[in-house]
Amino acid sequence: MESSDPVDTPMVEKSKLDEDTQGKAVDPTHYRRMVGTLMYLTASRPDLTLDVCMCARYQAKPTEKHLHAIKRIFKYLRGTINRGLWHPKEFSIALTAYADADHAGCQDTRRSTYGSMHLLGDRLVSWSSKRQKSVVISSTKAEYIALFSCCAQVLWMRSQLTDYGLRFNKFPMYCDNKSAITLCCNNVQHSRSKHIDIRFHFIKEQVKNGVVELYFVNTEYQLADIFTKAFGIERIKFLINKFGMRCFMSETLQQLAVKAEE
Repeated sequence: MESSDPVDTPMVEKSKLDEDTQGKAVDPTHYRRMVGTLMYLTASRPDLTLDVCMCARYQAKPTEKHLHAIKRIFKYLRGTINRGLWHPKEFSIALTAYADADHAGCQDTRRSTYGSMHLLGDRLVSWSSKRQKSVVISSTKAEYIALFSCCAQVLWMRSQLTDYGLRFNKFPMYCDNKSAITLCCNNVQHSRSKHIDIRFHFIKEQVKNGVVELYFVNTEYQLADIFTKAFGIERIKFLINKFGMRCFMSETLQQLAVKAEE
């Protein structure tokens, strides 16, 4: 891969992997090693999280299609090897969360893929991309479950930050589905939520108690989008810039250091 040409995106825009039962099988041990290597990077490269996790779903019986997908991630890395998260010493301490879901995104199981991200001030500190454990029949329910998972993570973060003397009475959470927000704020809508497991209604209690404040955000500014679906280069650049990701070349680091001192 050292002689390969770099690519602009880790996955082709709007593409989705499937089981590919008719494809030519490849060495699963070699494939798992490639996935395992990339999994380490998901702890510091949020722009790779969705793509690596999607490739990891097919470790049991990988085919050439899956191998090409994971090689593309390495090609993307070749052109962005110096990219990383930049956390200045001085920035505001405000806990904010975004949650999103791609309804029926998995081509094999029709389960939804949901993503969430959590920021302290303007700096990304936690993120995730997962496939939901059950099939839901509407995008509202997929987003509702995503809000539940995001809320649970933020509450855990809030309790951990208390040990550092940081206390938050409530925190904002952003979602691009108005129906899901309405479902969280209205306890009367039993007909729309009767098929949802009762444990997911935990989010309603947090909204009622004033711990969570839900806000609608246009899909264009839904930062958690990158954890649910593949995008083109312009969209990826916009999102990673919002995360605080920068290219850590020596010139860029000097510019960032000067800006921080000012």
